[in-house]
Amino acid sequence: MAVTTQILRTYRHPRRVMRGLIEANAADNRPEARGLVYLLLGCVLIFISQIPGLVAVADRGADAAPRDARLAITFFAWLFIWPLIFYALAGLSHLLARIMGGKGRGADARLALFWTVLAVSPLFLFRGLAEIAGNTAAILVINLVVAAAFIVIWAASLIEAETGARA
Repeated sequence: MAVTTQILRTYRHPRRVMRGLIEANAADNRPEARGLVYLLLGCVLIFISQIPGLVAVADRGADAAPRDARLAITFFAWLFIWPLIFYALAGLSHLLARIMGGKGRGADARLALFWTVLAVSPLFLFRGLAEIAGNTAAILVINLVVAAAFIVIWAASLIEAETGARA
């Protein structure tokens, strides 16, 4: 099934989609690769969504960073720093789930978080469109929707990863 179709299904049935991803991941001989691809693809989409805001920002005085530097720093952050933060967050969430009685694997907990990043990344693209339009009210609403979607999808995915039935 196409990733875009799975992303759309995630908004309706996050646990069912996560169950399918975990089953497909268990049959794979490289279980970490799929999750890493999801994470990096989500980070790239989030970076792309931030380009309009980075380009549109007027230089603020002589001490302001040039546009190219802002783009390079943001690219570096989303492709190198944020993945490390997400790995640490996935590890921490797996440890907390273990303390609370979770029985899942670490790879499944990472997959839950990394899939969530990819699943909410299209919402960041809507935020980029609102930023181009300069609509601060829409940006605020989209930020809230992104945060809510991230929390709900990650919680449902992590629950499935830690307590879902195994084949």
